Amino acid sequence: MLGTERLSHLLCLPIWFCCALRCIDGLENGLAQTPPMGWMPFERFQCTVDCIHFPRDCISESLFKRTADLLVSEGYAAVGFQYLIIDDCWMERIRDPSTQKLLSDRKRFPSGMSALSRYIHGRGLKFGIYHDVGQQTCMFRGPGARGHFELDAQTFADWGADYVKLDGCYATESERNRGYPAFGKAMNRTGRRMVYSCSWPFYTEKPDYRLIAKHCNLWRFAEDITDSYTSVFRIMELYRRNQELLLAHAGPGRWNDPDMLVLGNFRLSYDASRLQLAIWSVIAAPLIMTNDLETVRPEIKELLQNREVIAVNQDMLGMPGKCVWASKYFQVWVRPVTPVNDLGQHSFAVAFVNRGGFDACPLCPCTFEVVLKRLGLDSLTGYYVVDLFNSSRNMGMFKPNDAFNTRINPEGVTFYKFTVAPVY
Repeated sequence: MLGTERLSHLLCLPIWFCCALRCIDGLENGLAQTPPMGWMPFERFQCTVDCIHFPRDCISESLFKRTADLLVSEGYAAVGFQYLIIDDCWMERIRDPSTQKLLSDRKRFPSGMSALSRYIHGRGLKFGIYHDVGQQTCMFRGPGARGHFELDAQTFADWGADYVKLDGCYATESERNRGYPAFGKAMNRTGRRMVYSCSWPFYTEKPDYRLIAKHCNLWRFAEDITDSYTSVFRIMELYRRNQELLLAHAGPGRWNDPDMLVLGNFRLSYDASRLQLAIWSVIAAPLIMTNDLETVRPEIKELLQNREVIAVNQDMLGMPGKCVWASKYFQVWVRPVTPVNDLGQHSFAVAFVNRGGFDACPLCPCTFEVVLKRLGLDSLTGYYVVDLFNSSRNMGMFKPNDAFNTRINPEGVTFYKFTVAPVY
């Protein structure tokens, strides 16, 4: 039976917990105590700047006002998606000649960034913006921060920014190693509290995550995601191969960022959409959507607004999970979550992944079975189990020596919460 495979990747959970709780001096802004949730345009809208031929898709104040309205009216803000973040391609190509300040594109943002920020704040949302640590932005659309850290940080503060994403194009490694901490300090000196999202490790051959975690609230460790199962799984694998290093420095105020949620676009299947949402929640990733909220299908909207799954992502323990089982066809990902019983034993969110690719049955759902204690679920009080994608489906009580089985679609996931029973 598949559940009898040797757990070659299962590590000692008490050691894991200690690593996850290790005291790290994070960015001193008190923000991002849980992973940020919000919306960004880039994977879905790219750098579309032709508003004549593509008025709905072009990077403009119209797009962001429409999205702000939809975040509220369609219920996304109510479940936690609060940051509306402008990505690349919002700038004029040169700075203001007299002040050297950054300028938003006059044609596509005629009201200016301060006005757009007020509009977003007026909807009860938070305003985020993109910049680059180097000479220019990654899409060649505007000047980078090089030589203007203090000025640009103050400009964002004056515009009412709540979140700054700093990319790393067109800079040397030494410039990035100096520039990311320096820009963060410049942000702090403005007196405005802004979440600091860094792309620092993605551009670094051997990232120093201790240093990165000291200066950033979240950091991109993977390539840009695309709208496909292949891209989602490739990022999952990158995390899995480096998970001990990534886990050691993540927690409240400092998060590993595998890039945006691509649910609701064109290529990702329903099962793959469930997979991305589940794994991003297990690893405590930021949940930043990139889609057209007017065209998201109802079943995907339901996934994105699943309060039980979001609660796993936002769990106040702040302990990211990891892959504890990996075979040719299956993976099991586990995250410790609340509640914790009187013995200090955790509840767990557990994602069972079917990678697909069976030679005999490549397109069929398959059953996976495992004894719970082999996954580290060893509380003698037992666990009450609920299907997180169908909260009305109560699976009952399981003890550590019980076998748990689940049927998983190919390239899909099943996702459960194992709530530890109290001590009587």
